[in-house]
Amino acid sequence: TIFTYFLIMFTFAVFWTYIHICMHKRTKRRRINKHKTTEHVPLFRFSDRLLHQLNYMRRLVDVSDTTCLENLRMDRNSFGRLCYLLESSGGLRPSRNVAPSEQIAIFLSVLAHHKKNVTLKLDFVRSGRTISKYFNRVLDAVIRVQWILAVHPKAVEADCVDERWKWFKGCLGALDGTYIDVRVPSIDKARYRNRKGSVSVNVLGVCDKNMNFVYMLSGWEGSVADSRVLRDAVTRTNGLRVSNGNYYLVDGGYTNGPGFLAPYRGVRYHLQEWGTGNRRPRNFRELYNLRHAKARNVIERAFGILKMRWAILRSCSYYTIRTQNRIIMACALLHNFIRTSMANDPMEALVPEIPTNGVSTTTNEDVLIDQVEASPEWTQFRDRLAQD
Repeated sequence: TIFTYFLIMFTFAVFWTYIHICMHKRTKRRRINKHKTTEHVPLFRFSDRLLHQLNYMRRLVDVSDTTCLENLRMDRNSFGRLCYLLESSGGLRPSRNVAPSEQIAIFLSVLAHHKKNVTLKLDFVRSGRTISKYFNRVLDAVIRVQWILAVHPKAVEADCVDERWKWFKGCLGALDGTYIDVRVPSIDKARYRNRKGSVSVNVLGVCDKNMNFVYMLSGWEGSVADSRVLRDAVTRTNGLRVSNGNYYLVDGGYTNGPGFLAPYRGVRYHLQEWGTGNRRPRNFRELYNLRHAKARNVIERAFGILKMRWAILRSCSYYTIRTQNRIIMACALLHNFIRTSMANDPMEALVPEIPTNGVSTTTNEDVLIDQVEASPEWTQFRDRLAQD
């Protein structure tokens, strides 16, 4: 009958509805269990989680300048200024749950201590996806304000009395290359392997007399020579600019030409050589090389402080090579920000100057240089400096 037919259909519908509900609940339980297994984030109540996040940020920033320096590499005043800069000029915006100050603290924790995602998840009580998202957002913001954080060098003036720089009138600073280890796919490792055997990028750094970075170029493979990286920097559209008549100090691996003043080759040069037995210069070339080495040591110290400050530069990371190069640039920009916003840089004491055991060194519109070549005129200019 019709009644029996509808009764059977109703029973069948109830049965399949029950089966569907059971399967949905089982799928939901599996999803929750998988989330617990992969995220490793403590399941706090919302109020407890919020309290933990606020307390952790308070311990990082609000306790003392010493604590802030140890964790974020800058004092509390500088941290506040950085937050304002990245919000006002870097395009960093607060989200519904994460304030800009916490986003920046996450970013600085990665750079300063090379903390892994799994560690930061427990520290900030955030998911791994949240940590990664805001790290990249702050990285973009820092790169966006590079025009503010980059330092413009000032040439050594004729009345300079600094024992290190008074011999080099018109000098803007010093430059050199350094290796920073990176992680690349196996197929690319041969190109990135440097002469020391490690997989790295060859980074060109240019700094002024105060160890602030004027220019940095990261991206060339470790197998590429320093001189090749410099040629690329000079010929780029927005590359290194050296006005005609000014110059940077370079080591013997570079060409002595307009804009780049090198030491005499085959003559005692490195500061360690002068520190043995208190040996004094025997001729004008050795005296020039000693003066040159003492002044050019500024770039060695700048690299030393940079790597000491940011642990992520001392070991490989798992980011893409493009992101790793952007991280190197961001580290240099933040290095400038810290040195210009804080009265004293505590990292300077950790990277002392190389002693020379008391050896004395006393006895219109700009035309830009767009090539790096040897020049007889520049060699004569070096000779005049050496004999002065």
